[in-house]
Amino acid sequence: MTRLAAAPDAGVSLLGDARSGKLASNVAGFGRALRRAGVRADSERIALATEAALAVGLASKEDVSAAMESVLVSREQDRMVFRELFDVYFRNPEVAQKLLAQLLPSAEGKAEASKRRPRVREALAPPKRPAAQARPRQEDQKLEFDAAMTASHLQRLRHADFNALSGVEFHLVERLAREIPLPLPKVRSRRMQSGQRGERLHWAGVMRRAAQHGGEVLNLPRLQRCQKTLPLLVLVDVSGSMERYARLLLAFLHASTRRQAMGGARRDVFAFGTQLTDLTPAFNLGDTDAMLAAASLAIADFAGGTQLGESLATLRCEHGRRLIGRRTLVLIITDGLDTGEPSALENELAWLGRRCRRVLWLNPLLRYDGYAPLARGASVLHRHADGMLAVHNLESLDDLAGSLAALMRR
Repeated sequence: MTRLAAAPDAGVSLLGDARSGKLASNVAGFGRALRRAGVRADSERIALATEAALAVGLASKEDVSAAMESVLVSREQDRMVFRELFDVYFRNPEVAQKLLAQLLPSAEGKAEASKRRPRVREALAPPKRPAAQARPRQEDQKLEFDAAMTASHLQRLRHADFNALSGVEFHLVERLAREIPLPLPKVRSRRMQSGQRGERLHWAGVMRRAAQHGGEVLNLPRLQRCQKTLPLLVLVDVSGSMERYARLLLAFLHASTRRQAMGGARRDVFAFGTQLTDLTPAFNLGDTDAMLAAASLAIADFAGGTQLGESLATLRCEHGRRLIGRRTLVLIITDGLDTGEPSALENELAWLGRRCRRVLWLNPLLRYDGYAPLARGASVLHRHADGMLAVHNLESLDDLAGSLAALMRR
């Protein structure tokens, strides 16, 4: 164990001892644990965390934790994960005063581990042995594959809230969500096409088919109205409280509506937080992973606040004539925790409701029994929305298509 020698220049001696000890390697290991927990900690941030720990000194655990948190955490939902993982990773009860100077990870009891967050438990789990070292038998591989996704595990994931999933489970649920179809409602358009049912005969088709059979009329095609998919306008909340839901729902909507978009159906997607961001160019990409990467680059206010009223005002002024019409189906995906002025939100939602077919609110907070929209923004949105649907787990996404159809019929 490296000793902290008393010297006139405490900063120099502390810096030298830390470099010769285990500080750098353990901070790097802590950064890898943060990445396993889903926290964005690259090599540059880990190096800054080492410098921050040396800058504040290693005498106080709280000071080092605050310094490292300031450079390693950039999202509000990662803050509690960082603090819990820090307390577990850097613990040495026998040398409490010299804990942060040596940064020795220690094991914890099973009873305490069961209370931790799923992301923390997953990050602290021992790494799996590589396949070349493990060399399991063929029978073991077969059993492991069969038991990897049992019916009970899939059933649990179907009912699990997106915000309560661990990192591995979140990626798995995201892949499963891409396979859920979302047939959009259709209406009869003014255009006519030839068919077996209709109010009028298709005389041009009658004459063409008669000419093919020597003037004999063998079939009487009729004119019927075409079925057209409703134009879709999606507004996704990308604030801090909606970050996990936003990513998964963007992947779900891109994959589930891709076929309708390829068939000519209109699909416009916008993200809103403190400002409005057009994600339609990203949604025009064929690959869902490429769409998510392009959306991440386009959104500048990710994990910030929520100002739906100002975002709707921007939509009305810059895109209203092009996007909003009497047939447009508007989906607003948010938890309703708006920080803007309720009067501005009231005016913009009233304008939107008068000019579109339906305004539907997709709310992940419906996972709570007895939920009531008591917040100011939520109450305004509840008054103007034609319906409120849950989107917090895979089961709710499965039921979304039927709920949309029922609301459109009503």
